[in-house]
Amino acid sequence: MIPLYALVLIGVAVGALTGITGSSGVLIVVPALSYLGLSFKDSIGSSLLVDVITTTSVIYVYFTHRNVDVKKAVLIGLGAVLGAQVGSAIAFRAPVRALEIAFSTFTAYMAYVSFRRSKSPSLKVRSLGLGRAAYVLAPALSFVVGLVTGTLGASGGIMFIAIMMLLYSMEVKRMIGTATLAMFMSAASGAEAYIADGMSDVMASVIIGAVAMLSGIYFARLANRMRSSTIYKFLGSVFVLTTISELVKII
Repeated sequence: MIPLYALVLIGVAVGALTGITGSSGVLIVVPALSYLGLSFKDSIGSSLLVDVITTTSVIYVYFTHRNVDVKKAVLIGLGAVLGAQVGSAIAFRAPVRALEIAFSTFTAYMAYVSFRRSKSPSLKVRSLGLGRAAYVLAPALSFVVGLVTGTLGASGGIMFIAIMMLLYSMEVKRMIGTATLAMFMSAASGAEAYIADGMSDVMASVIIGAVAMLSGIYFARLANRMRSSTIYKFLGSVFVLTTISELVKII
């Protein structure tokens, strides 16, 4: 049994991460639950369910601030739903050590991207200007995000933001709100696959998710008043800490 206080602390941290950056709680949930005794794959499944619960409150706050583009979120999320199913099938058969190494590599790279972005967090991002072609490319790219969701438990918030940076011109807070809605769809697809295969601690996920919903409301409101550079620096710091904790465990 994982202590209740530990689940509550994890929930507060997840709410802060998702509310401020729109990122998946996987950066906190997977390392924390792994250290507390769950297998790596069970931790991934639990993390996806936490994301499903947590994102609901965060989406609500960003929506009330008119920082969600529903049409683009659904378009991007559709590809991820299918990708998550394929990715989970791969993860069920992959060696645990391979997944841990891939997870650490992913977080290290995203730390680099976040800190680099913090130096030039322009409110508007110049897109490729692909016009209608973006409607085809968006779900194709999000399918790849779904693969990462299914294999590593990362529901793709920051990766959805990257897709929107590439295809659309949006203000960073609107990108975060839109990415969070797409992340909800991706996480729901991945969580269903893991739960169906018995690889998830549902009770722990519900407790973490419920606490994260409450803290997520506060931190999402805070994020809508923060400078973009601060958001990126916060995200980069979380990636660095996660990478270090995973490397220590692997070594």
